[in-house]
Amino acid sequence: MVMRRLLRLADRIQLLIVLVILVLPIAWTFLSAFKPRTEVAAFPPRLFFTPTLENFVELFGRNDFLHNTLNSLIVACGSTLLGLALGAPATFAISWHRMSWPATATLFARMAPGTLFLLPWLLMFSAAGLVGSHLVLILTHAVITLPVVIWVLLPYFDGVPRELVESAQIDGARQDQILTRVVFPVVMPGIVVASILSFVFSWNYFLFALVLSGIETKTAIVASFNFIGEGVTNWGALMAAAVVIALPPLILTLLIQRRLVGGLAAGAVKG
Repeated sequence: MVMRRLLRLADRIQLLIVLVILVLPIAWTFLSAFKPRTEVAAFPPRLFFTPTLENFVELFGRNDFLHNTLNSLIVACGSTLLGLALGAPATFAISWHRMSWPATATLFARMAPGTLFLLPWLLMFSAAGLVGSHLVLILTHAVITLPVVIWVLLPYFDGVPRELVESAQIDGARQDQILTRVVFPVVMPGIVVASILSFVFSWNYFLFALVLSGIETKTAIVASFNFIGEGVTNWGALMAAAVVIALPPLILTLLIQRRLVGGLAAGAVKG
């Protein structure tokens, strides 16, 4: 009994340490966003202060951050939809024919450093006149979302009974009908998980948007670095920008948390 209590106490202490490590920076950022500018970088940090919205007023009043946030939304949604449109049928084919090398190839592309793609893409899209457009950011961010879609959906497609697909083929269903009316409803939890993860990864990605975006298509995460200068950093506005950037993925995850956790758990045991 004593040993069990000690083990439980050790587990709780470890959990508490992990929570502090994860939550403390997030709480610090959110609190700093509402601090007066002179108190944001104060040391030691002040826990008690008069909340203010001056950082958010400066963020949206003196900058075009709302437009930058809309650009991030367009790019993240577009690349997520493109990743699903290409990845879901590809995953079905990979699972049906029991091939692993196409999925591995997409994983290699995802694991490669982003700088490996930048120069060829910059030259190619510059020649096509696409640099600075939403389209080029959506296409390049699909390199992030496509592997996520394939690897998240693969266990779900592997779990679809082959007899279900074969019976639809016997009934004369076309390939697109089999996908949309038979297979997709079965793997819908996986599609939800893949959509959320793809959106979050694309929303937070920095490198491609930094090089390939223009003044009118600059994303929020790139625009936030305007507050960092050589000698002076506007920490208040930067913390406010960090809060705004963190809110959409956080709200999306909280709204469908149960489906997200259930989908991840379901995908882990399928095969």
